[in-house]
This record gives sequence, C-alpha cells and structure tokens, in this order.
Amino acid sequence: MENFPLKEETYRIIGICMEVHNQLGAGFLEIVYKDALEIEFQRAGIFYEREKEYSVYYKGILLPHKFYADFVVFDNVILEVKGLQRGIADEHIAQVINYLKVSQNKIGLIVNFGELKLNYKRLIF
Repeated sequence: MENFPLKEETYRIIGICMEVHNQLGAGFLEIVYKDALEIEFQRAGIFYEREKEYSVYYKGILLPHKFYADFVVFDNVILEVKGLQRGIADEHIAQVINYLKVSQNKIGLIVNFGELKLNYKRLIF
C-alpha cells in the first residue's frame, strides 16, 4: 500500500466525491457538484472551507488578483472540482500545483465529475 501524507483524509474526500457522482452522474455544471459536496461534508462533520481566498505575491509584492480554491478540506487538502467531458488535463494539474505553492498545503485533489466514471488525481507537493 502506498504511503503518502494525509492518506485517510484523502480517502474520505474521494469517497464523498464518489457518493456525489453516484447520485448525480455526469453532465452537471461544476457548481452543482460543489453544492452537493458541501452537503456531504456537513453531514460527515468534515471541516471545510469553500472558495477559500489566497493572496499571490510576486517578488514580495502583493498582486491585486487573488485565487480561490474550490475547497480546502480538513484545513490542509486543496480540492479542485471539474465537470469536464474530456478529462483532467495538464493545465488543471498545473493550476493545483500553483494553488499548493501559494497555500503552503502539501496535498491537492483534482476531481472530475464530467465523465461517466469519476476521475481524480492526487498531487503531493
């Protein structure tokens, strides 16, 4: 079995995502899956923040634009929600890696609800 940080937490998050996908299937907009995930996190008593804001600095200067992680779950796992028919692409991986850099979190999950089978990637930074 793989040994990686926050294994139990990521398994719980992925399990909740599977439940949402089993109930809703593919084809909805991302916002629908986010709403359903929020309900499931609340029911499970899992601490999360939705659309958590992070500032971005360049050479020590605060940039005017911020980024918003779809969810930060358990206070340390970035969860990026997608609803794409074509699947998770390199730009989505790059996006989450940048989120991990700015947030100082070590684990990111990209979950795509847009395919017939739930697709996800776990990133360790």
